[in-house]
Amino acid sequence: MRRLRAGLAVAGVCAALLLGGCSRQHYEERGKADAPVAGRAGEDTPAEVYNFPDGFGNLATKCVGEGRRAYATTKYVRQEDEDDVEIIPANAVIVRDPTCHAR
Repeated sequence: MRRLRAGLAVAGVCAALLLGGCSRQHYEERGKADAPVAGRAGEDTPAEVYNFPDGFGNLATKCVGEGRRAYATTKYVRQEDEDDVEIIPANAVIVRDPTCHAR
């Protein structure tokens, strides 16, 4: 009985640690959360994502309407020590792209 309780306690702690890393706050703090969308409306197809080496923001691109393409980078937080934090904002741009067709 004692072993069972100890095993359950260890499993509970492991589950709490794993699920704690999946919180919305975790993603918002790291700049990974999506912006809220009222009523979950909107076009939701995936973007093409280009991963850059650590230290550089990643890039995503997709068509966002007839003849328009969007490019967006991820936000990056650089922290040298506790007092020296630099936040590099995400950037987005929309350009003309004749290969983009309305869906």
